[in-house]
Amino acid sequence: MSRTEYQHQLERLREDVLEMSDVVCQRLRRALEAYERTDEDLAQRVIDGDHEINQLYLDLESDCIDLLALQQPVAGDLRFIASTFKIITDLERIGDLAVNLAEYTKRARRERYPDIDIAHIGTETVLLVEDAMAAYATNDADATADIAATDDEIDSLCERASRIVVLDLVDTRGGDDALLEDVSRMLLTIRDLERVGDHAVNIAARTLYMVDNDDELIY
Repeated sequence: MSRTEYQHQLERLREDVLEMSDVVCQRLRRALEAYERTDEDLAQRVIDGDHEINQLYLDLESDCIDLLALQQPVAGDLRFIASTFKIITDLERIGDLAVNLAEYTKRARRERYPDIDIAHIGTETVLLVEDAMAAYATNDADATADIAATDDEIDSLCERASRIVVLDLVDTRGGDDALLEDVSRMLLTIRDLERVGDHAVNIAARTLYMVDNDDELIY
C-alpha cells in the first residue's frame, strides 16, 4: 500500500469516528429529552439503539487494528491510531451512559427535585463531548485545556445537585421506599452525567497526546 493511500485510510478512520460521535451525542440528547419528559417510548428507542453504537465501536476497533498491522506506523501516525482507539472506547461508554439515563426514565414515577436542572447539566455535558470531538477533528490541542476547565464546572454543578438530594434524605430521616427510589435515581443520574464529562476530558486528553505527544491531561 502506498503512503498516500495509507494517509487516506487514516483520514477515513477519523471521519468514521466523527460519525460515531454524532450518533452517540444524538442518543444522549434523546435520552435527556426522554428523561425530562418522562417519555418511556423515546427512552426505549434509545435503549434499543445501543446495539448500533456497539457495532460501530467493533467496526472501528477492527479498522484500528488493521491500520496498525498494515505499515507498522511510527511517531504521529501511531499516536493517532492509538488515541483514536481510546477515543472510540470513550464514545461507546458514553452510549452506555445514555442507555442508563433511558433506563432511569422508565423507572421514574415522580419528580421531587425541581431545583435540580438535569436538562441544563445534561446539555452542558453533551456540548463538552461535541467540543472534545471538534478538537479531535481539527487537531486543536489548545482547546483541550478549555475542555478540562469546563468539566470542572460541570463537576461543581453535579456536586451541588448531589448535596440537595442528600440533604433532602437527611431532612426526611430516611423516608419511605418511594423516596429512596427517587433519591437513588437522581444520584445515579447525576453520577452518570458527571461520567459523561469525564469521558469528554479523556477524549481531549488523547487528542492532546495525539497532536503534541503531551500526556498532561491523561494523568
